[in-house]
Amino acid sequence: MNGPRPVLEPKSARQSVANSSPLLGAGSGEWMDTGFRLAMLACALAVLGILGLIVYELITRSALSWHAFGPKFFFGSDWNPVEDQYGALPFVYGTIVSSILALLIAIPLSVGVAVFITEMCPKWLKGPLSFFTELLAAIPSVIYGLWAIFVLVPLLRTDVEPALAKTLGWTGLFSGAPYGIGMLAAGTILAIMIIPIISSITREVLSVVPQNQREGVLALGATRWEMIRIGVLRNARAGIVGGIILGLGRALGETMAVTMVIGNRPEIAKSLFAPGYTMASVLANEFSEATGDLYLSALIEIGLALFLVTIVVNALARLMVWSVTRGQPARSHV
Repeated sequence: MNGPRPVLEPKSARQSVANSSPLLGAGSGEWMDTGFRLAMLACALAVLGILGLIVYELITRSALSWHAFGPKFFFGSDWNPVEDQYGALPFVYGTIVSSILALLIAIPLSVGVAVFITEMCPKWLKGPLSFFTELLAAIPSVIYGLWAIFVLVPLLRTDVEPALAKTLGWTGLFSGAPYGIGMLAAGTILAIMIIPIISSITREVLSVVPQNQREGVLALGATRWEMIRIGVLRNARAGIVGGIILGLGRALGETMAVTMVIGNRPEIAKSLFAPGYTMASVLANEFSEATGDLYLSALIEIGLALFLVTIVVNALARLMVWSVTRGQPARSHV
């Protein structure tokens, strides 16, 4: 009771020991933590800053065209740099038609590949098939363009387009001379390029569908096809649509491969055999040749419109995918 009382260290000394590290001096750990947090914040703000600078530059450089033509710029079809008359409707039309055609071709293939890998593929084939499907996304677009010129275009010209003209020429969509180069070739090569995007997103969405959904449908006596259609695809439809929209965003902005096979003619034609032009292709072809201020401003306004459309499409796709996959772990395939 009356023994010597322990000697207490001052409060400041205890705090110094608590904040110190065996490898760092006293108080340096707190400074390092603060510095690391500020560095990561700077990285995040840098991305937003770059995006803001891109938008600012596109808006300021396209102001001349906007003041000269106003909203009718996107509804006019006359593109004549010699007389400084510009209308972007042929490029908008070509972008929309080629992208929709790509989706019509790519969606069945992409969803079919995703369903096979997720639900039906043997274990020994699942890894290689997934790898080679995703490998398509890593191929440069110029390689796709070269393959299309030497393989796809001759195939369309000699076999596919004559058969389509013979059987479906009455629709007007498959009429005219079968040159091979045109809107059909552009849509086909775009479809091949967006298959890995839609397929990978669809596989991710299908993998988070709860296993009890599958087991419950099978327990009711459903077949394999009915189980996939009712228990899997129906529950994942929002995420699948999000993946499709994400593929659409890629198709809208694709440049090099489309430029090499679409024909690059600013006209609006009903036939898919006819040449066309897209918003990305006109930027790639004519930006280096734009000598006048109004000509350059018109091209930048097309780039601004393409940028905004791509941002909106990608944001919508991410939102739809997130609505399905949030908080759900992927189903194990082991």
